[in-house]
Amino acid sequence: MSDRLIRLLVSDVDGTLVRHDKTLAEATIDAAKRLEHATVHMTLISARPPSGILPLAKALGLTAPLGAFNGGTLVMPSGDILTARHLSADASRKAYEVIRASGASLWVFADGKWFADDATNPHVPHEVKSAMVDPVLDGDWESLHGRIDKIVGVSDDKGLIAKLEADSKAAIGGDAEISCSQTYYCDITHPLANKGDGIVALCAAIGVSLEETAAIGDMPNDIPMLKRAGIAIAMGQAPVAVTTEADWVSASNDEDGVAKAIERILLPEVARHRL
Repeated sequence: MSDRLIRLLVSDVDGTLVRHDKTLAEATIDAAKRLEHATVHMTLISARPPSGILPLAKALGLTAPLGAFNGGTLVMPSGDILTARHLSADASRKAYEVIRASGASLWVFADGKWFADDATNPHVPHEVKSAMVDPVLDGDWESLHGRIDKIVGVSDDKGLIAKLEADSKAAIGGDAEISCSQTYYCDITHPLANKGDGIVALCAAIGVSLEETAAIGDMPNDIPMLKRAGIAIAMGQAPVAVTTEADWVSASNDEDGVAKAIERILLPEVARHRL
């Protein structure tokens, strides 16, 4: 239990807020509205671009700033960008070269668009649902350097992705944040575009302390924000590396774990502090 009144919930999206088929459950929408009614803000942080989180924020009735690209971009529910951190041109060129050499598919997010090199990759239909935009095939890659929000290496070969992550860290070093948002995605973003720094930026923008914040997620890239939050909640299907960092473990995303966390953990906590 937190020693402070919880005033903010920061939720991951894929594997957490939405179900496996990328849909948002009515139970989650209802729980989010109950949380806002209890004067607790809710926001989202995700590796998705703004286009992939704004419709969810609208459905949930959220009013606070949101964290796209793992917090590298802060955006209002209206779509207005507050801050945007881009990879340096040198870092993005190195990332491009490493991914090309690895054999993974290459995705680039820049200028509000998603650029892809292979329309046949099996993850393209899923990303269309997540990013809520269609890919631009190929394009002028060189002209994007200096404006890139995220570069992704995509492969179902777990060994390839593990090697890609290691090779990217060796090539780019501290000039980028390199992590896997899913077992098949190696994400490369600005050094501060990670969920640990992202939750700090969101709290500052909203005017809430970390101690007054709850965070919920399911993947290892969520661990930095779970460690910083006043209450850390893991999803039921999360790996052991994540659940061991949590104060609570909720149900899985297909069992509406965010809704259950709000109803069974956060709302009782808020009521306890207001007695």
